[in-house]
Amino acid sequence: MQVTQASTDAGQSLWRRLATDPPETFWRSLVYFGWYRFVVALVFLGSLHFFGTALELGYEGPARFRLVCSIYLLLAVVFQLILRFWRRGFSLQLTVQVMTDILLLTLLMHYSGGYKSGLTFMMLVVLAGAGLVGQGRLSLFFAAMATFAVLIEQARRALVFDADLADFMHSGIVGIGFFATAITARLLAKRVVANENLARQRGRELAEQLSVNERVIRDMQDGVLVVDAAGRVRQINPQAESLLGIGRGSLLKMTALAEFSPALNAGFIRWNQRARETVETLRLPVAGRERDLQVRFLPAGEGGNALIYLEDMGRIQAQAQQLKLAALGRLTANMAHEIRNPLAAISHAAELLADEQRLATRERLIRIIGDNTQRLNRLVAEVLELGRRDRAQPELLHLQSFVEAFVEEYALHDPRILASIVMDIDPEAMLWFDRMHLNRVLANLLGNALRHGSGQAGSLRLEARGVPVPDASSSSRIPGVAGAVIRRTELHVIDDGPGIDAAVQTQIFEPFYTTHSSGTGLGLYIARELCEANDARLELCANADGGASGAHFCLTGRGE
Repeated sequence: MQVTQASTDAGQSLWRRLATDPPETFWRSLVYFGWYRFVVALVFLGSLHFFGTALELGYEGPARFRLVCSIYLLLAVVFQLILRFWRRGFSLQLTVQVMTDILLLTLLMHYSGGYKSGLTFMMLVVLAGAGLVGQGRLSLFFAAMATFAVLIEQARRALVFDADLADFMHSGIVGIGFFATAITARLLAKRVVANENLARQRGRELAEQLSVNERVIRDMQDGVLVVDAAGRVRQINPQAESLLGIGRGSLLKMTALAEFSPALNAGFIRWNQRARETVETLRLPVAGRERDLQVRFLPAGEGGNALIYLEDMGRIQAQAQQLKLAALGRLTANMAHEIRNPLAAISHAAELLADEQRLATRERLIRIIGDNTQRLNRLVAEVLELGRRDRAQPELLHLQSFVEAFVEEYALHDPRILASIVMDIDPEAMLWFDRMHLNRVLANLLGNALRHGSGQAGSLRLEARGVPVPDASSSSRIPGVAGAVIRRTELHVIDDGPGIDAAVQTQIFEPFYTTHSSGTGLGLYIARELCEANDARLELCANADGGASGAHFCLTGRGE
């Protein structure tokens, strides 16, 4: 019972394989294979008609040879008609056709003197074609059937004509040739299938990438044109049409750039002569008025194509103005708040001072007025300092000499630094930075460290070292060869104070954020702005020992 069930399952599995329908390319190959069969049958009939048995084809039975050739030709036509009107069951149709080839070629070989007639080579062609057309399906089965047919024919011939044992050996060699051909065709078919699948996958990926690219270009805020080496527009997005004053969708592909924008075409010609990225500002007449556009030309591929990006300078300026107004609004609101508190304290102290006669109270009120006046003066000075960030004049500073001189100068008004600080400066460390700006940054960082540190020896550490960093802009394109290396310098200011709460670490560089009653909240903000003006970065770092106590600020800038 189990054997019967297994046989049934195997038969159903084989039938499913035979009935499976492959892609269209399989059917097209089978049609070509059918035309080969038609031509072979026609050639056999023609040779027998014109040459008779002079070619030793069908000399053992010319009439029957002609009959088999006629049947072969008729079946070739029938197979082609079936393929024309019924594209179902590819493996089944291939199997029927190849088995027909093997049977009829064996009969033709029988009437032509057996395997010595040379018709076995026609079977080799059939097996190779079946393996390639079917892409490896049932190729070994077909080879086994062809070998079996040749051996049966040779056995019949041996019984009738008393053939030599060597003829069986030759038939066996022919069978080996059948299997070798089938295996080779199977391997080639597998490679063909793999290449087709890869090409199909690459085609899908390319189509998806093109779709994504088209959507990105279409939805970009800037105008984008793709222009070939001859100056013909291959692709344009709606934003570019709007910026150039072209009706939506009215510009046909392959239209010359000079036809609708001579000024843009002149810029393209200038770029083409230099063949590198170029940015220009062009004034183009659009809809009866002039429009300033920032135009960027970039090479696109190796065929001389170019990408042209168009940006509306009016929109850029409007956005910049909005950002300036928003920043100015935040600054004035915060400054109004910071100024209002000291002014209220000064006003209140002045009113009390006018009525107060006691000397001690008057001195306290005068001190309040003086402290708040100094606070206002610091606020004004720091705002002015912020306005000078764009006038940076970087120079290559020797950090060890600079820091030692700075600490000596700082100790003149705050001697605590000499008892607290420990310096570990690399003697070869250099830093590109504006001298006055670095003074301001260090004064702020060291002042905060002294204010929050314990004041003991070693409570304030100042470290500096050079760090080699790969230059991403000039990395080597040769495999195995490292790109250019630049030196960055790190300057660390570390204290042993209570540290900065994790909840407020993202706010400490914001303007007017302070935890000190007399602070302006601009110190760290200005320090970071000055660092950015000098192509450097200031950030709060985690302690090297993993501890939660103490603040650790790291300034990273360009070295040599």
